[in-house]
Amino acid sequence: MPLHPSISARLSLIEGLPSWQEALADPAMQLRMQEYRTWKAAPALPTVRSGDESVPGPHGPIPVRIYRPPHAPEPPRPALVWVHGGGWIFGDLDMHEADWTSREVCARADAVVVSVDYRLAVDGVTYPVPHDDVVAAVRWVRDNAAALEIDPSRITVGGASAGANLAAGAVLRLRDDDTWLPAGLVLAYAAMHSVLPPLSPPQAEAFAPLPRMVRLLPEDVATMTGNYLGGTPDPHGYALPAGAALDGLCPTLLLDAEYDDLRASSEAFAAALVKSGVPVRHVTVPGVLHGFLNLPASLEPVDHTLDALAGTVAGAHMGQLDPDQGER
Repeated sequence: MPLHPSISARLSLIEGLPSWQEALADPAMQLRMQEYRTWKAAPALPTVRSGDESVPGPHGPIPVRIYRPPHAPEPPRPALVWVHGGGWIFGDLDMHEADWTSREVCARADAVVVSVDYRLAVDGVTYPVPHDDVVAAVRWVRDNAAALEIDPSRITVGGASAGANLAAGAVLRLRDDDTWLPAGLVLAYAAMHSVLPPLSPPQAEAFAPLPRMVRLLPEDVATMTGNYLGGTPDPHGYALPAGAALDGLCPTLLLDAEYDDLRASSEAFAAALVKSGVPVRHVTVPGVLHGFLNLPASLEPVDHTLDALAGTVAGAHMGQLDPDQGER
């Protein structure tokens, strides 16, 4: 289907801008960027309780934000450990993809959500530092389930874009090191390859008119993953899960944007999961671009995606895929 009209109408604001990094560094371009990213008609966010904490990690304390439903606790609740995106070089607990998504899932799933502020791959930081942070945060949630009033058999791990990469890598590491898996894994518009698989001809034709600013071309992916790795070997595929052994992984929900170059990475990863016998649900969200979880729930495809994400968290039980969520 065509781009959602609310998204299409905004593309003129970023037409001709060179790249996110250059635009954010240029004050003259920042106003256009600010307008593009501001949704004046965004609805009020769900009312939930939230608080910031630090959890221990091998590279120092890791900030997390914990979201709890507003009503009287009815423990134990399901939980989601959520990891924001940003190409491993930007993003924080306040970005919409982190905060808005966490609040929506907390309210819709009646779940505890723990959003992770991992160290970014900047100023000399490279893999495995961000990966280690996410592994440590998931372990902390698992090991403190009673204090968090969550059911340890109903923990889901998920993330978006680079955060989806980190979520998958963390689950693979915990499978291997701890012989433990969460109840489920949720990967939104995931980056799983260092070399981006090619788009299908129809996809390439549909994406060609899009502004350069919303494209993630193979050279962009190579630059981002190269910066993240920093020359560090990845023998187990924890940094780039497309190269990992996927056998025995937990049930996985993949959420792709229809107009996103990273669809090729996510689709190839979904096929590899199926080949390895992993229960998979793979959804392509119509009419949206990469990063659509930064948009308000008033957009129908975002609202439906949040329902799917929350339904997966609420229905997750160890080793099971929610039967109401369908299959790939």
